[in-house]
Amino acid sequence: MTAIDPRDTDVADSPAAPAEAEDTANAEHIAEAEDGGGSVLGRRYRALTLGIVSVVSLIAFEASAVNTAMPVAARALDGIELYAYAFSAYFTASLFAMALSGEWCDRRGPLAPLFAGIAAFGAGLVVSGSAQDMWTFVGGRAVQGIGGGLVIVALYVLVGRAYPQRLQPAVLASFSAAWVLPVIVGPLVAGTVTEQAGWRWVFLSIPVLILLPLAVMLPALRKVDRGEPSQAMNRRRILLALAVASGAGLLQYAGQDLAWISLIPAAAGLALLVPCVLRLLPPGTFRAARGLPSVVLLRGVAAGSFLGAESFVPLMLVTERGLSATAAGLSLTGGGLTWALGSYTQSRPRLEPHRERLMAGGMVMIALSIGLVPLALVDSVPAWLVAVAWLIGGYGMGLVISSGSVLLLKLSGPKEAGSNSASLQVSDALGNITLVGLSGVLFVGFGGGSVAAGHVGEGATAGTGHAGAFAAVYVAMAAVALLGAVLTTRLRPVAATA
Repeated sequence: MTAIDPRDTDVADSPAAPAEAEDTANAEHIAEAEDGGGSVLGRRYRALTLGIVSVVSLIAFEASAVNTAMPVAARALDGIELYAYAFSAYFTASLFAMALSGEWCDRRGPLAPLFAGIAAFGAGLVVSGSAQDMWTFVGGRAVQGIGGGLVIVALYVLVGRAYPQRLQPAVLASFSAAWVLPVIVGPLVAGTVTEQAGWRWVFLSIPVLILLPLAVMLPALRKVDRGEPSQAMNRRRILLALAVASGAGLLQYAGQDLAWISLIPAAAGLALLVPCVLRLLPPGTFRAARGLPSVVLLRGVAAGSFLGAESFVPLMLVTERGLSATAAGLSLTGGGLTWALGSYTQSRPRLEPHRERLMAGGMVMIALSIGLVPLALVDSVPAWLVAVAWLIGGYGMGLVISSGSVLLLKLSGPKEAGSNSASLQVSDALGNITLVGLSGVLFVGFGGGSVAAGHVGEGATAGTGHAGAFAAVYVAMAAVALLGAVLTTRLRPVAATA
């Protein structure tokens, strides 16, 4: 996965480096003249850039749409007790697919895993959309996760190989920008489709849209340099990722059935998960060693605590406050916008000396936003408080997630940036899997699994009597976020604290 990071190059070690650098500079000047200014939307890169942005936008739209449609789907399939599993199955499968995609890209270039990922993503949507029971629906989500994991890594490698170094920051910035519009329109469109045509069409309609970005960027993809293939895939890393994903899946399965017999899959899951995770992440990650290990750990804590709470917000608003699926989904929209604003804030040069403080403040904001949500379980508190809380949490996530990436690159050597970036992605996925799974266990353990099936929207009955189950989820995730704020004191390496 070294191709992900454009700085990972051996040019500086070569005796002919000055001449090669001059040749590269001249070539880039020529390219600028040829493509109308050398921008990512110039003639040379326009189709590829639009295709990449379209793919990321579709993944983002699917994510926001699923949050909106999931409460209706889970109730229709009589699978509320597996509600959290439908989310975490995606991340469990994507964790394995990320490791596979990195090795596949190094071996054969990014095109094969990119197309395989897009195909798997579409197939998973079809399986979920046509499911007749909740376990089939969860299986479809896992197939989607495989596709999503293959695609996201392949896209990063594609950027590293298809664009000159001067354009790569702009392309990577477009990844974040591609989430803004889907976050705004996704809940509204998905809610309207869910209420007017049924939740299945939220899933079944997206595969058709995948054809457009493929058609746009296919000619440009054929010109991409496949690079020098490696001798063989690192099977050890792939097997470690598979073991981690399998172990996480067994733990989640055990958590959904709080019986003594569940101790068997739980023990097997731990036996697979723990030793393999220790080999995938930097040494010292789980004891919060100063510097890079704490950066990697904090990313998983931030991502997992926020998603663990967010996954249950639409379900709470639909079942406890009687909101429509559209209104419940729209309550999360503002968080996506402030996330982008927080990311922009942390990028200001004058704030660079205060990056650790920014991340501490961001984690406190995340904890505050999650802690405000259970107040909406009280009938006298307006439901729009959730939307306000998510504005705060989204801004905090923008500060923490983007700053974490900056710190990781700052603490990584040029030849370590690729593997460390992969560790960051693994930590994100593990945080999502673990904490969404924990949320599901708490929800079921406090009686939330018996939320009755029924219709949503106008005329829905509010107040199912499961406020305690939702409150348990939010209190736990707020506590985890506060733990993350404490972890920010460990971000500076020992040498930097003197």
